[in-house]
Amino acid sequence: MAITNRNQLIREVYQLLNKEGFETSNIYEQSCFDIVARKKLLILLLKVLVNIDSINESHVEEIRQISNVFLASPIIVGVKSKNHILEEDVVYERHGLPAIGLETLKNMIVYDEYPEILADRGGYYVQINGNVLKEYREEYNLSLKDLADLAHVSRATMYKYENGMVRANTETAMLLEEILNTKITLDIDLFEPYQEDIKLKADTSSLNQTQGTNAQNLAKLGFGVVSTNKSPFDALAKAEIATRKKEQTPLIANLNVQDEQNTKTLKKMAISLKDLSLVTSSDPFFVLKDDKIKDSIDGIPVIKSWEMKEVENSKEFLRLIRERRNN
Repeated sequence: MAITNRNQLIREVYQLLNKEGFETSNIYEQSCFDIVARKKLLILLLKVLVNIDSINESHVEEIRQISNVFLASPIIVGVKSKNHILEEDVVYERHGLPAIGLETLKNMIVYDEYPEILADRGGYYVQINGNVLKEYREEYNLSLKDLADLAHVSRATMYKYENGMVRANTETAMLLEEILNTKITLDIDLFEPYQEDIKLKADTSSLNQTQGTNAQNLAKLGFGVVSTNKSPFDALAKAEIATRKKEQTPLIANLNVQDEQNTKTLKKMAISLKDLSLVTSSDPFFVLKDDKIKDSIDGIPVIKSWEMKEVENSKEFLRLIRERRNN
């Protein structure tokens, strides 16, 4: 039966992940992402949509930044693009993020089978394994021109295939595999962690004044900071100090809880922080102005706004969070 309802699709994805041994977060339908899932070192940040064209570009940017901090793999899971059903084992792209159908996700998770085909403007393409192509071409004593003529492409194009400079259309790739009698296409590893070589900075454009001040204070302590606008938290932070022992654990924070918010609201916010921190192996904390609140809320450390100004560096701040978490 075809899936036409987003809630139904989210449930299908959620059940698949749980069945295959993933630790899953709660479902966050009002967030830029819907589900975070983890299995060993693999972290998936999933956005689930019936029509992949409906993805919001600003949400994609936030998904990218969150994935970058968590070293997660961001994936859009959908059913169709416009009126066309997404084909199995084909990867589509929306604003630079990979988008796939449910069956493609299932093939990767259950059978360890990755797609090879990328849908792009003008057709379907694959990435050629240049080393294998060259090895078998030489084994058959074919020159670049010889093989290019057989595959009905130019010598220059064949050179680019061997050096990984361009993708090939699926028809050419199939013809080359027939000529050389071997597989020459590369899988698309959608589980590769998303990494951008950028310095995290406290962009406070999406935050209110108090949140922005707290984010800037984190940056002054030596943290790279990513503020969020459409997530269950206000910001992510990562210490910028270099360490050879291990990667710094990310921090996940709510930076401005108003004094008038009651205990019930605070506990509800704590549930989301705790839920996401467990799946992503990050350290959660609140920044509050209210001195009447104790050192933690349901196990989530609380840092007062004035304390942030007295802490001298990221190391001291992390120690303060650890102490309050342990207590």
